[in-house]
Amino acid sequence: MAQAKIHAKLNESACSKFSRTLSMADRSGRLLESLDQLEMRVEALRDAASAMEQERESILEMIQSLQNSQEMRNICPGEREELNLTANRLMGRTLSVEISIGTIRNPQQEEALQKATSIIDEIVKKLLSDMEGARQQLLALHAACVTEAPPVPIDQKFQAIVISCALEDQKKIKRRLETLVRNTENAEKNIKIMDHQKLEDTKANGGVHDAAAKQILVGKGR
Repeated sequence: MAQAKIHAKLNESACSKFSRTLSMADRSGRLLESLDQLEMRVEALRDAASAMEQERESILEMIQSLQNSQEMRNICPGEREELNLTANRLMGRTLSVEISIGTIRNPQQEEALQKATSIIDEIVKKLLSDMEGARQQLLALHAACVTEAPPVPIDQKFQAIVISCALEDQKKIKRRLETLVRNTENAEKNIKIMDHQKLEDTKANGGVHDAAAKQILVGKGR
């Protein structure tokens, strides 16, 4: 009789432990599921912040493009001043939106990012003195950041540096280079337009001077 009670107690204890184990496993599973859902929300939050960051850059670029456009130069000074005031106000409001997305990096990734940033900064400094040469260098750097075969030579050294960067930094480097290349192309177009206008003005002025010279000669002939 005593033995039967002992066996019953042991069975009861075993059942109780088994039941607690299942309960703990259930709780652990639910917690893990919650963390998985939170991880998805965190990634969605980072993606949304990144999209906002890109939208901010796009708006700033568009404002600058409008201010430097041919259309802006073709209007009267009073209207241009008013439009520039509006553009500057929009620029200020856009710059007041601050978006910060931190990136976790190991020491090697941190060093690679600093090297990549330094290389780009050095080329940007050359834009004023040699725009075409700097643009070609920027194209070579950008070619190092794309997967498809580019139509320009690839900077192999820069490519190795970018590959060593964190994935998010690689995307930002590529985006910065795209913006710089686009801005240099727009700047070159504006310079060509201004040069063309200058030539036309010179020709027009030359025509006026020739006409004036003819009038002087006719007057002398009289």
